[in-house]
Amino acid sequence: MGKSLTRKILEEHLVVGEYVPGNEIGIKIDQTLTQDATGTMAYLQFEAMGLKQVKTELSVSYVDHNTIQVGFENADDHRYLQTVAAKYGIVYSRAGNGICHQVHLERFGRPGKTLLGSDSHTPTGGGLGMIAIGAGGLDVAVAMGGGEFYITCPKVYKINLKGKLQPWVSAKDVVLKMLEMFTVKGNVGVVMEYAGPGVKNLTVPERATITNMGAEMGVTTSIFPSDNETLRFLKAQGREADWVPMKADPGAKYDKVVDIDLSTIEPLAAAPHSPGNIVKVADMKDMKVDQVMLGSCTNSSYKDIATAAKIMKGKKVHTDVSFGVAPGSRQVLQMAAKDGHLEVLIDAGARILESACGFCIGNHQSPKTKAISLRTSNRNFEGRSGTKDAQVYLVSPEVAAVAAITGKFSDPRKAGIDYPKVRMPTRFLLDDSMFIFPKDAPKGVEIYRGPNIGTPPVNDKMPEHIRGNVGIKVGDKITTDHIMPAGARLKYRSNVPKYSEFVFEPLDTEFPKRAMDAKKAGKHTVIIAGESYGQGSSREHAALCPMYLGVKAIIAKSVERIHAANLVNFGIVSLAFKNMADYDRLEQGDEIEIPDIKKRLQNNEPVILRNKSKNIDIELMYSLSQRQKDILFEGGLLSYTVK
Repeated sequence: MGKSLTRKILEEHLVVGEYVPGNEIGIKIDQTLTQDATGTMAYLQFEAMGLKQVKTELSVSYVDHNTIQVGFENADDHRYLQTVAAKYGIVYSRAGNGICHQVHLERFGRPGKTLLGSDSHTPTGGGLGMIAIGAGGLDVAVAMGGGEFYITCPKVYKINLKGKLQPWVSAKDVVLKMLEMFTVKGNVGVVMEYAGPGVKNLTVPERATITNMGAEMGVTTSIFPSDNETLRFLKAQGREADWVPMKADPGAKYDKVVDIDLSTIEPLAAAPHSPGNIVKVADMKDMKVDQVMLGSCTNSSYKDIATAAKIMKGKKVHTDVSFGVAPGSRQVLQMAAKDGHLEVLIDAGARILESACGFCIGNHQSPKTKAISLRTSNRNFEGRSGTKDAQVYLVSPEVAAVAAITGKFSDPRKAGIDYPKVRMPTRFLLDDSMFIFPKDAPKGVEIYRGPNIGTPPVNDKMPEHIRGNVGIKVGDKITTDHIMPAGARLKYRSNVPKYSEFVFEPLDTEFPKRAMDAKKAGKHTVIIAGESYGQGSSREHAALCPMYLGVKAIIAKSVERIHAANLVNFGIVSLAFKNMADYDRLEQGDEIEIPDIKKRLQNNEPVILRNKSKNIDIELMYSLSQRQKDILFEGGLLSYTVK
C-alpha cells in the first residue's frame, strides 16, 4: 500500500519507536529556528546542558518579536542571542531582517527536511514540503544538541483540493474555510496533508499561509507536496539546488479524506475572539472600521504586499482608519521599494512598520477603545492586540486593503475596484547581509549577559503526594496569552522570577501571590481548566512560570499539544477528568490531595483527587508514555537530560 507524504518524511527521520498512529515516536531534527521571545530561554537551557556546538544541519536564531526597545531589556537579550549564536555555531538573523517564518521560507526551508521551531507557527515551512513543527524552547534546545524530538505518531488527513480560487478570494480564505470545518479543538495528533489537482494553482507563499494557520486548528503540522511550483519558488530564491520532488504515493492510505473545491470558497473572516469564529465577509454589512493592519507571518509576503498596493494605487486611506503595513522580511521590503509598491502605499497614507511581529503580538499598534480592527494575522484572542475590548477580525490582504480605503468592512467583490493580478517574481532580490553566519562570527566570543538575564530555574523531583489547594479555576479555550501575557510583558522572558508575577494576569492578578504564598508554606498548587487549555503560542513560559510558582498539576477537560508537552518538560503533570461533570465539583480555594501520585503513574493505576473541602473523591485519567513519566519524576526535561 502507498504511503502519505507525511509518513515518508517521518519514517526517513524515525529514530525511536515504530510508525503506528497513536504511539510515541522520536524523530531526528534537521533544522531548528528560534525567535527572541522564546529563544533566550531556549539558549540558556542549551547552555545548561554543557554542549559545545549545535549538532543540527542548520540552526537559526531570529530577532523578530521584541524589537520595540523601551528600556534595556530587549537590547540586552538581542546581544546575548548574537553572542550565543557566535559561540555555538548558530546563524543569527539580526533585528530588521524579518519575521522568522517568512525569512526561513525564503532562505533556508528545504523540501523533505524536518524543522523544529520555538514558535507555534513553525508549520509555515510545510508550504515547502517540510515536516515543520512548533514546540517549546526546551524541546528545541534538546534537538539542537542532537536529541530526538518526541511526538505522538499522527493521524494524517488528506485535504484534496480541486479547482482554482476566484477573484478576491485568497489562501487566507482557504485556511479560514478549514477552520470553519475543523474548528480550533479536537485535532490534536493530526497532520493536514494537502493534495489534489488544485494544489498546482497555489503559489508557495499561498501554501505557507495555509500551513501557518493550521496551528490554529491544533494540528501537529500541515504539509504540501514539493512540485514544480516549489521549484519555481526556490529557483527565484537562487536555491534550486535545494529542490527535491516529493508527494504521496498513489493509493496512499489516510485516516480521513476531505474534498475542497477552491472555486466555491468566498471571502471569509474570523470574528472576535477566536480564529474559529468564521463568518462571511458579505454578512458584515459595511461595518465601520477603525484600524487595518497588514502583515504578520501569515500574510506579509511579496505577493500580499504587492496585492494591497495594486488595490490602493491612486487612492487614499479613509480618514477614520489607521492603516499599518509590516512587510514580512527585509527582502519583501526591499522589493516593494524597488518595484514601486512601497511608494504607492505611502502615497495612500499607510504607516510603514518594521518587518517584525509587532502588532500581531500586541507589542505596538494597539487599537483604540472598542475599535473594530481588521488584521491579516493569525490570532484574535481577547486582549491580544493590547486593547482588551477591541474587536479584532482576521481577514485576507484583499479584504484589508479595500477596508482601509472605504472605511468599511465589506465584500471586496462589490467595491467597484478592478481585481489586482500579481505575478510571482522570477527572481527575488537576494541580500543575506543581515545574517551573521557561523563562519563569519568572531572566534572566542564572550557571551553577553545583561542584568535581566537569569539562569533557568530547575524544578524539584515529583513529590510522592500532591497536597495543597486549587489555585485558580478557568474555563474553556484558555490560551497561553491568558496564562502568560505577551506584548510589553515579554521583555521579562529571561527573568523568570519577574515574569512569574504576571501569570494569569488577564484573568486573576492575585494568582501569583496566592501560589507563591502556598509554595513558601510547603503547599502545592493545582490549576483546574476546561476544554482546550493552552491554545495558541508555543511560549513555554506558560508552563515554566507556573512551575516556578509551585504548580504541580493541571486538571483539565483537555490540553492542547504543545502546551501538554511543555507541562511535562517542566515537571507539571497533566491530568484529565474521567467524568467531565466533576469539573463542576471543584472550586478555587478547595483543599485537595492527590495521594501516591508518583506510585500510581509508575504502576499505570487510576489517579484519585480528594477534595478535602467537599469530602469527595474524583477519578482522573492521564496519557503519558514511560519516557514522559520518567521526565516528570525527575522534575522536568532539563534535569532528566543532564542527570
